[in-house]
Amino acid sequence: MSTINSSLEMNEAYLREQFNHCYDIVLRSFKLRDETVLLLVYLDGMTRMQSIEDNVLKPLIFNGLPQGIDRLQTLSEMFRREWLPLSNVKTDDSLEDLVNHILQGSLGILVEGEASALIAQIQDYETRSIEEPKKESTLRGSKEGFVENIQTNTSLIRRRIIHPHLKMESQTIGKYTQTEVVLTYVKGLADEKVLSEVRDKLRKIELDGVIDSAYIEEWLENSSFSIFPQIQNTERPDIVTASLLEGKVALITNGTPFALILPITLWSGLQSADDYFERFVFVILTRLIRYVMTFISFALPAVYVALSTFHPEMIPSDLMIGIATARESSPFPTFIEVFIMMFIFDALQEAGVHLPNQLGPVVSIIGALVIGQAAVEAGIISTPIIIVISLTGIASYTIPRYSATLPFRIIRYLILFITGLLGFVGFAFGIIFLLINLVMLESFGTPYLSPVAPFDGKRIKDLVIRYPFWIKNGRNKKGRQR
Repeated sequence: MSTINSSLEMNEAYLREQFNHCYDIVLRSFKLRDETVLLLVYLDGMTRMQSIEDNVLKPLIFNGLPQGIDRLQTLSEMFRREWLPLSNVKTDDSLEDLVNHILQGSLGILVEGEASALIAQIQDYETRSIEEPKKESTLRGSKEGFVENIQTNTSLIRRRIIHPHLKMESQTIGKYTQTEVVLTYVKGLADEKVLSEVRDKLRKIELDGVIDSAYIEEWLENSSFSIFPQIQNTERPDIVTASLLEGKVALITNGTPFALILPITLWSGLQSADDYFERFVFVILTRLIRYVMTFISFALPAVYVALSTFHPEMIPSDLMIGIATARESSPFPTFIEVFIMMFIFDALQEAGVHLPNQLGPVVSIIGALVIGQAAVEAGIISTPIIIVISLTGIASYTIPRYSATLPFRIIRYLILFITGLLGFVGFAFGIIFLLINLVMLESFGTPYLSPVAPFDGKRIKDLVIRYPFWIKNGRNKKGRQR
């Protein structure tokens, strides 16, 4: 590692070599009244020019080094004694560190005859203001969401947990991006084994760059090839706060509004923030509806194929006659019909996600209506198939987190294929294999199906029935400890 030389000319030559063909890097030298030569280095567009002029240039050019009774010999001493109105100033004797700080928006100050540099953190660049998260909107609760600036995101958590046990450990990941990642937890609540495992995995990450927290997520997962996510992502600081108070760990990445939460379970993706903002009586009903709809979202097409193809005797005769009449002109088996409509539905959904906001809903709705109506009139698809796929799609939309819907979309196809071959026997095998996979899966030492398997009576009370907070905290309404 190269150290800063006392010769300003050599230091400037090194910096000009490093920043060759970098038009936005500014190297500006000037002399003080006592002939002291200074070199300012900063990144145009990421530093506050007004702060440089008011707090550095004007005091030094017009006043120079203060020469009172106690004579100042170095500029470093001047900053140490706080003669210049700049906060958060430090010294560094490494040229590599100086280059990194400059690229992050800090001001570097080099002085002739001094073998160290002053680094003033006066970053200033355009950032997005705090807005309501569009991906996780709620009817009640905070309307603040994370942004791309990591300092803003950590402050949103600090404002909610005002306690010294809230810890934030910073680490830089990415050879070229030098992305800052902050490990956040509450000391005394977080599991030390989980913290140790996360720290160890973060140290082993070797990437050229980290563009989003998803890059880190894939490195941290215990079972990379599992279709179920083992880490939750969220834009909401209130969800991160609640998770930290439950003893979980959060990772905040600079440049992305999505924080990571771990460990999680299957039920984490099926719970909404509104579950804790609405009265507990109504939450019981909405959670039951959500869990039933989650099962319907991946099982209904397979169940329809099994009933209409392999076990028609289980369907009431009048209904079976209606289904047979509707399918009379269809040239494909039921399995093929269901697969075609599922594939078209997922394609329309994907198109709606990636199209501009003004076109996405229009294409999805019109595409579904036009294709569905035309397919039925042409006799390619029967009417009951349209009903089954529509209900399946509605059921999938009841899952509050988008990342939690993706595994069930894959499972829907897998169970459909095995059911199309073996009927309800295949459906039963598919459900059994699914449960075996979920039981074997873990998220940083936490069983994925907990508190159901293994059973935990204390934690299961928040699975379906959201108890009042005064019961969850072990107190009655009068505040007496139970």
